Amino acid sequence: MLSRLWLKGALKLSKKNTSVVAKQRRAGWTYLAPATLLIAIMSFWPMIQAFLMSLKTGSSANMQWAEPLFYNYKRILSDKLFIRSVGNTFLYLIIQVPIMLVLAMLLAQMLNNKDLKFKGLFRTCVFLPCATSLVSYSLIFKSMFATNGLVNSVLLNLGIIDTNINFLGTTSTARVIIIIALIWRWTGYNMVFYLAGLQGIEYSVYEAAKIDGANSWQTFWRITVPLLKPTIVMTGVMSINGTLQLFDESVNLTSGGPANSTITMSHYIYQNSFGDFVANFGYASAMSFIVFVMVAVLSAINMKVGDKRD
Repeated sequence: MLSRLWLKGALKLSKKNTSVVAKQRRAGWTYLAPATLLIAIMSFWPMIQAFLMSLKTGSSANMQWAEPLFYNYKRILSDKLFIRSVGNTFLYLIIQVPIMLVLAMLLAQMLNNKDLKFKGLFRTCVFLPCATSLVSYSLIFKSMFATNGLVNSVLLNLGIIDTNINFLGTTSTARVIIIIALIWRWTGYNMVFYLAGLQGIEYSVYEAAKIDGANSWQTFWRITVPLLKPTIVMTGVMSINGTLQLFDESVNLTSGGPANSTITMSHYIYQNSFGDFVANFGYASAMSFIVFVMVAVLSAINMKVGDKRD
């Protein structure tokens, strides 16, 4: 008798728990449904449409399925200008991203010092470039590094150069200017993430390391970097994503020149869609999908390398 009563009670309790879990699941999906639907409509559906468009050729008013179907993708392999844009973009990525992230981490470490005065002012000054309009700061850099701009005037007055340098008209210097502009613009943005991560680390950890005889380098390398690893991975993924889609600097600083030597992938895609070239949305969509795959693969590698969980 007692066993039957116990079994009935257990069944009732199980049903009650099951109903509570089911209600929680329904409530969760109810709250997630609007955002999920919005993401599907605004993100995934355009991706599918872009892929389908990449299989077509012709003008926007009369697009037809390509013959063969992957004609646009085969065309990419023989497009020297697209290959050059890929090389330029990865050059900016390889040089600018590591320098920017290391500089952002060092600045965050310095500005996280509890004994530093005017920390708020210094943090604002470092972050301020990020609040500047992309077009505005590109135009400012363009005027500064013009043949008769501020930089040439300063160098001439200091006796460092004898004649004005055409910074934006020479391939090597134009690429350097783009890299400098990117570092100036985005270092403060990444510094904020590192600063937030550092403020989540208890100061007692550093005090314990100091008592144990650890120097500043050992403390930074063995405490700060491991504890900031999730933030480093996140900023790395965002920086790779942003650099592979680099557009404003190429358009506003150098216009892709001289002779398309600084053009980026996004800039070239724009030219094939709305720029100087004949509008070819099918070919532009194929290039966009290639960029999408690059972003996905590099982000996955970055996250895999940064994930050291067992």
